[in-house]
Amino acid sequence: MSDVALVEKLVDKHRDLKKEIAKVIVGQDEVVNQILLSIFSGGHSLLIGVPGLAKTLMVNTIAQALGLNFKRIQFTPDLMPSDILGAEILDENRKFKFIKGPIFTNILLADEINRTPPKTQAALLEAMQERAVTVAGHHYKLDLPYFVLATQNPIEQEGTYPLPEAQLDRFMFAINLDYPSFEEEVDVVKTTTSDESQQVEALFSAGEISEIQHVIRRIPVPDNVIEYAVRLVGKTRPNSNAPDLVQNYVDWGAGPRASQNLIMAAKTNAAVNGKFSPDIEDVRAVSFGILRHRIIKNYKAEAEGITEEEIIRKLF
Repeated sequence: MSDVALVEKLVDKHRDLKKEIAKVIVGQDEVVNQILLSIFSGGHSLLIGVPGLAKTLMVNTIAQALGLNFKRIQFTPDLMPSDILGAEILDENRKFKFIKGPIFTNILLADEINRTPPKTQAALLEAMQERAVTVAGHHYKLDLPYFVLATQNPIEQEGTYPLPEAQLDRFMFAINLDYPSFEEEVDVVKTTTSDESQQVEALFSAGEISEIQHVIRRIPVPDNVIEYAVRLVGKTRPNSNAPDLVQNYVDWGAGPRASQNLIMAAKTNAAVNGKFSPDIEDVRAVSFGILRHRIIKNYKAEAEGITEEEIIRKLF
């Protein structure tokens, strides 16, 4: 099948996929859209929201609709790297045998990732970047496609370990989950307090998603769109060429990985909307989720209540 035909097929299946997810998840269209863009681009996502917004249910539902294996780890202060990666044990023949941990799956939900110490957080780094893990000197490849969807609670900060910037940068998207609207909350209460349950049908397979990722990588991007993305990222870095807002309120800006992610996500956004090449509007459409966690504000910005979204909006 040609790349054009595959993109046309993706448009139809993406529409059906969102309908399938909507059987269980009420509202949160933009959140679901960004998670799907991240998955089809081959990236990871960090979901930031207060408890009770169905983050776990959302990830589980998306995994079912995509036909992928799903595992969840509840991150706690006493979680060890071996609890994630697995460990070698002595079997009955007194030989070492590797027992795989929950990281060996297609979609891993790292629930409340900031509740565990940096040593355990770092156990995810190699898996996220290399799609492989090293245990006791042995290298193990993970099944493809592989995604980490991590959640973080923004309000309860006591007893948490903020993610280091290097690890935050590994996430393609940082997605803010907000409270549902009044009408959406009424729907949620109606559906979750009845005896009815919706069955989610798998519309994709692991092989199909890997094929989509390769097709998206082959999508051509005009030079002016790449230059726009690189200029946009460059403007987030405090220097003589940065806007006054950035120089006054930002300590550190986004690195080159942000430029790469902007283009990959823009390609995917174009593809799911039936376009065969991204334009500047596609870059803008994905920029908040990609730049939000890569702009490190200074104390002055915190004191004056300046948000990352305000800074990004000004950069346009």
